[in-house]
Amino acid sequence: MLYDCRSLTDRQRGIEAAIEAVRNGELIVLPTDTVYGIGADAFTPYAVTSLLNAKGRGRHVPSPVLVGSRHTLDGLVYTLPPAARDLVEAFWPGALTIVVEHAPSLQWDIGDTGGTVAVRMPLHPVALEVLRETGPMAVSSANKHGQPAATTADEARDQLGYAVRVYLEAGPGPDSVPSTIVDLTGDVPTVLREGALPVEKLREVVPDLSPAGPAREQ
Repeated sequence: MLYDCRSLTDRQRGIEAAIEAVRNGELIVLPTDTVYGIGADAFTPYAVTSLLNAKGRGRHVPSPVLVGSRHTLDGLVYTLPPAARDLVEAFWPGALTIVVEHAPSLQWDIGDTGGTVAVRMPLHPVALEVLRETGPMAVSSANKHGQPAATTADEARDQLGYAVRVYLEAGPGPDSVPSTIVDLTGDVPTVLREGALPVEKLREVVPDLSPAGPAREQ
């Protein structure tokens, strides 16, 4: 089902349907402030496997995790480096994904992460409303592997079809460029992918930020 969240009635029905689908281990497509995402409950392994299968992608490229609150991050990580906390304070919610070491006690399986997780809090009211009810979700760009990222739910449905239970349409996002990714697991914060958030703005908060290295797929 596709729900047009630009209509107040459809928005409420769609958000309720999306929350129910995630809790049942099914997939949804939701808008973010960058590109649309295909999402599943991060703590339901078979749902995350379904997400990877829908995209046609292996476990070697784990899904990022979206959260609905900055405070949720504290429950996901072992320790949060000062640079990570500064970036989150400055740019969340927004187009910044941070890679940090996740708490080893977490009962999840989001792919071959090597003990790390890429986390973001999106600046989109529909996404935040869903995430605040579902908790952390594994969310990747809503497209088949190797195809362009969807900028509307309708584009995502053309690629993903019946693999997804609920599509939330909110029209094109404010920025069709994916998020900027910063790796904070090493001694020096490193840009893994330059995206919607300019590196120059990040350096205003973390001056010793290293230039972009190999890209990490979303």
